[in-house]
This record gives sequence, structure tokens and C-alpha cells, in this order.
Amino acid sequence: MPKILIIDDDPAFCLMLKAFLKRQQYEIETAFTANDGLRLLRLASFNLVLTDFRLPDKDGLELLPQIKILAENVPVILMTHYADIRTAVRAIKMGAFEYITKPINPDETLLVIQNALHKKAEPKDATAPATVAGSTHFVKGKSPEAAQIEEFITLVAPTYLSVIIEGESGTGKEYVARMIHERSKRQHMPFVAIDCGALSKELAGSELFGYLKGAFTGAMKDTQGQFEAAEGGTIFLDEIGNLPYEIQVKLLRALQERKVRKIGSTTDLDVDVRVLAATNEDLQQSVANGQFREDLYHRLNEFKINVPPLRDRDGDVLLFANYFIQQANQEMERSVAGLDTATAEAFEAYNWPGNLRELKNVVKRGVLLAKGEVISLQELPAEIVSYSPAAAPLAQSNESSTPTTVFISAADTDLKIINERNEKEMILQMLDRVKYNKSKAARLLNIDRKTLYNKLKLYNIDA
Repeated sequence: MPKILIIDDDPAFCLMLKAFLKRQQYEIETAFTANDGLRLLRLASFNLVLTDFRLPDKDGLELLPQIKILAENVPVILMTHYADIRTAVRAIKMGAFEYITKPINPDETLLVIQNALHKKAEPKDATAPATVAGSTHFVKGKSPEAAQIEEFITLVAPTYLSVIIEGESGTGKEYVARMIHERSKRQHMPFVAIDCGALSKELAGSELFGYLKGAFTGAMKDTQGQFEAAEGGTIFLDEIGNLPYEIQVKLLRALQERKVRKIGSTTDLDVDVRVLAATNEDLQQSVANGQFREDLYHRLNEFKINVPPLRDRDGDVLLFANYFIQQANQEMERSVAGLDTATAEAFEAYNWPGNLRELKNVVKRGVLLAKGEVISLQELPAEIVSYSPAAAPLAQSNESSTPTTVFISAADTDLKIINERNEKEMILQMLDRVKYNKSKAARLLNIDRKTLYNKLKLYNIDA
């Protein structure tokens, strides 16, 4: 009988949820504070933790890394109010399995719990491509470029060097950062990922360094910053080039002196954190333009790894595609065997501007739409089927030639229009498949429900 730990400061809610889950044949323990929950995790083994995001002594971002230290492989589901969803999504990036909103829907909650326990219990497929240790999203490439990345990770991981990871959007920069962490001496400590592009000038300081109660309007209690949450481990600053200039000064001090100061405090807090940063921009150009501090750039750039785009990694496209097919089969309960010959050729010819992220979405779409055992050209987006490499410039000739005027529809060349059309089609297909269960559709599409609702509104989909 699976054993679940519920952490929530509302005794009546705990009692209700405990009674419901016991009827579903689960063994339940309850705690009313984060510290009580951590105490129970030290004393006993659990198959799953279900915790409220806002607790009297900690919030979800503080609690999650501590749960992962005590029970690394135990899935954690957050319960949150709508106002906390953005933060809950950030917690998922830190390792939470899923979040559900209050007031909870019993059937939805049960489905999320079942999925979490099912994924934890899934046996490793001996025939699946070998994944990198600790990774659930990628496989090792076989191209020379992939081999070089692997060599760099192996070399730099055991050190304490700060690393800048460069590459186009979707190339797997966070994966590289996670591999550095998991092969380092800090592997059993927290890995905290932060999207710097989502940090406004006003909130970046409190998010990174924390704040004291009363430091500003709405500061109702002392709150831990992400540097403090990552103590002893690794902090990953994604899209570091988007960090507000004023916060760059504070970050430089944190790196140089290993100290942070919470907003509203007059004392410093010692921190032991390794910093990994990622960017899809040319930071040297940003330095030249005065948008990024030169001293911070050199402090971060103790080692640099460039992650090449998928189109430059010869032989890796089909390797990743086959792995993503296996993932999509599991998620959508399909049994697609692979790509037909024409589709494989189209995959290898296409330039993949969205890199691994685009490839994964295209594969998932293909698995969803496939009518047989393999994905055919009919299941691919139009831009992939009709893609042809840009023609090489014509050699100059002494012969005169008559220019030819070619009329191309703007809708056929506007990538945004094409992507929106394909996205709308995929959402409609998924909604039809899951009988318009929006929670399940969002989960299978790998987006949160709020994003799905926004897209339904954007595309005027009546669901």
C-alpha cells in the first residue's frame, strides 16, 4: 500500500484529504508544519509527498530542496492557490512533480497522485537508449560535437569553477548544467534553476537574495532567497543576459565574497553556492553595448561550454527523435515504432531552428496523429515537409538571363503564423483525444493549465 505524507497547516483540510485517500487504499501520515513534515521524512519512508505551498514556517521553494535531500526519488506534489501558480511552476523546474490548485478537485488530485506513483515505479527499459545518469529528458548524442560537450562536462564538473553555457534556445543548456551538478561533489545538495528572463527589476533582488518581514509592502514574513535555498549546492541562472543591471552588481558581490544580504537586513549571510549561467545571447557583445557588466562576465566566465545547434550535430537528430518517440508513447499510451524512410530523411534535412525543444514537440505531435506503426510525412508540420536548404548563389555567367518573379504567400513564409496554426491543430487533436479533459490535455502537451487556457482564448477554441 503506497504511503503518502500530507503537509498542510489546515487540520480540517488534512482530515478531509486523508479520509478521501484512505478510501483509495493509500496509507496516510499528516503534518501541519514544514518542520514536522521533514521530521517524519527522517523517521519513515514515503512513496509521495503532498504539500501546501504556503506553510507557517516555510514556503514550497524553501521546503522542496530539503525534501529532495531526505528523499531524493520521492515525487512531491504542491497544492497552491491561483495567485501562487507562477511560483509553483518555478518549483516544478526545481524538481516538484506537479501542482494542483485549491480548492482541490478530488478526481484530478487522485489522477495526479496515480501518475506520480506510476512514473516513480516505472521500470527502466533495457532496450531504451542509455540516458545520462540522473537525466530523464535527454540521451547522449553520438556526434563529435556531443562528444566534446561530454568531455567538457566531465572535466569541469568536479571543480568549483563558475561556467557559462552558451547556445541557441532549445539546445539543452539546462541539461548540461544539471549534468555538471550531478557529476560534482555537490550532487547530493540542491540544484536551483532560475529563469532570469522572468525576474523583473523590482522582484529580482527579493527572489535571489530573500527579504525580511516588513522590508516592503506585502513582506509578511522572513523569506529565503534562491541563493540561500541552494546552500551547499548549485544555482543555475538561465538567460543571465536578461538580469537587470542593478541586480548584476549584487550578484557580482555574492560571487566574489560568498555573501548575500536580504532586502531589509543590515547583516550579511554567508553562502556556499556554485554558479552556472546560460545564455542564448552574445554576452561579449552585451558587455560592449554596456548592457552587461564586464567584471561580472569575467567572474562567471571561468569556463565556457558552447552547445551547438541540432543542425550542426551530424547523426544526432534521429537518435533524439527515436528517444522522444519512446517518451511520447509512454505519455500518450501509444505504440509508434519509429519514423518511415521519407520522414527520417525530412528530419535530417530540416534545419531545426527550435533545436531539441522543437524536435520533441514535432515528435509528440507525430505520435499523437500517427495512424499506423510509424510516423509519416502526413503527420509532420508543413514547414518540415516543404523545407529545402537555401539554394547556393548562382555562379556569375556571361550569358544574359531573364529574372523570374516568384510570388509567395506571406502566410507560407511567416514562421509565427505557421507555428500558431500547427499549435492550434495539435491542441484541438489533444482535446479530442482526451475528451476535452483540459487538465489531462495540458499535462500531455507539457504545459500548465493556465497556459492552456490562455491558448484556448488566443485561438478562440470553445472547450
